[in-house]
Amino acid sequence: MARAIAHTNIALVKYWGKRDAALNLPATGSLSLTLDGFYTDTTVTLGGETDRLTLDGTAASDAETARVSRYLDLVRDLAGRTERAQIESENHVPTAAGLASSASGFCALALAASSAYGLDLDPRALSVLARRGSGSAARSVFGGFVRMDKGVRDDGEDCAASPIATPAGFDLCLLVVRCATGRKKVGSTVGMNSTEQTSPYFPAWVETHDADMRAAEAAIAARDLDALGATMEHSTLKMHASALAAQPGLWYFRPVTLAVMDAVRALREEGVTAYFTMDAGPHVKVLCRAEDGEGIADRLSQIEGTRGVSVCRPGPAARLVDG
Repeated sequence: MARAIAHTNIALVKYWGKRDAALNLPATGSLSLTLDGFYTDTTVTLGGETDRLTLDGTAASDAETARVSRYLDLVRDLAGRTERAQIESENHVPTAAGLASSASGFCALALAASSAYGLDLDPRALSVLARRGSGSAARSVFGGFVRMDKGVRDDGEDCAASPIATPAGFDLCLLVVRCATGRKKVGSTVGMNSTEQTSPYFPAWVETHDADMRAAEAAIAARDLDALGATMEHSTLKMHASALAAQPGLWYFRPVTLAVMDAVRALREEGVTAYFTMDAGPHVKVLCRAEDGEGIADRLSQIEGTRGVSVCRPGPAARLVDG
């Protein structure tokens, strides 16, 4: 038996599209921030005739269990073992809502399962394994700022995440403004596949991506929150522009989403350092100075239609709790 906890991460420079769907190899790299506020707690116990999955105390659907079972086959192949497993997972983040629940979920599963099956993987190898479950899960292996390399090898062994040192005194937080409840209608994988296959803007998204990665890393090194925030906004708007141009057009915005984005820009006009980003979901994340976090959260929570604001700080690396 092994139990692991992994935290969600939010991509500041996005990944959208895959160069190999079977191996979960991204079309671009990405740069993220792991958060302290949302996480998944997963226990894997070997035994039983079949794999069984429990999510938040309820038996998972056949489709969810089958996906996890296929993923465990990868772990069993690496370990040279065949035992089935019982998986109990508690998700302290809304599922399928654009808040990176798959990142923390598959990272926690990768760490707990590899330990339960007797594997002793270094962080890079764990990142490669986590990526096979969800592309963003590779980044949740590490805390703080994380860089994900797309790699060039066909087998994906050079597609892994690595931590970026956070300069001393770079004190920031990320607000998560919830703009809806329930599951989103179009999942991330379906959305990015449609964008890649039908959007005329997808090639431009890929071609301009490396410049954003370089700009974001330089901003972090210089402790320049304005430069990092501007690059983050540019990346997220390019991603969503490519999705809007798909056939049929795909958007994750709700009216309140746009209202929050407008409010963030209004804050900047007043001299407050605040920048927004969005993933494949309606929620808005806002990067700001730690000292301004609570005040900005209070202001954004007054916008009609918001469902709450969480103030998150940089979070820790994935860790074994037991096992």
